[in-house]
Amino acid sequence: MESWVTDLLGFVQANQQWVVPVLFVMAFGESLAVVGVLLPFTALIMACGGLIGAGALDLWPVLLSSIPGAILGDSVSYWLGRWLGLRLLHIPLFKRHRRMLARGRLFFRHYGMASIFLGRFIGPLRASVPLMAGTLRMPQPRFQLANVASAILWVPVLLAPGFLAAKGAVWARADPERWDLVASLLVLAVLVLVAWYLLRCWLKART
Repeated sequence: MESWVTDLLGFVQANQQWVVPVLFVMAFGESLAVVGVLLPFTALIMACGGLIGAGALDLWPVLLSSIPGAILGDSVSYWLGRWLGLRLLHIPLFKRHRRMLARGRLFFRHYGMASIFLGRFIGPLRASVPLMAGTLRMPQPRFQLANVASAILWVPVLLAPGFLAAKGAVWARADPERWDLVASLLVLAVLVLVAWYLLRCWLKART
């Protein structure tokens, strides 16, 4: 799996004309019901942060492809849930993941609109909460508000650790006296990851 991720990342770096469609599909797949659990697209997007920090990839194409892809992925999951309703539990693809869907449904019932925003940052829930929101007939304007807001924040959060680490390494090589700044950036990146992990643990404990 790691080899597959490395190969695709190398392809993106070497063929930047494909950055927009590849990252759009990656973010879309990561946010799509069930599919997001099966494929490691999060690792690829995070790795792109390192390429951006090293100057090997431009920031704006990544943002302008990944954010719409994430929004569309959640939207398709929501519309699929509205269309199928509880019938989806009898479809073989979803039936195999009943436990994941049950967690998403419980999380949505517990947190309501906030679950759309928070669930974006938690792997299994990201692939099930929008689907359950549609199944339970959440009003579309409220869903899309949380969907868009969370996608705008989610992509930079994924990019930040790799970007800060790579940028810090570049600065340190250019000027060894900048190690204090580099260390501060690395500590910030670690704190972001720790806060993300603790939030996931807390939300898991509440459900």
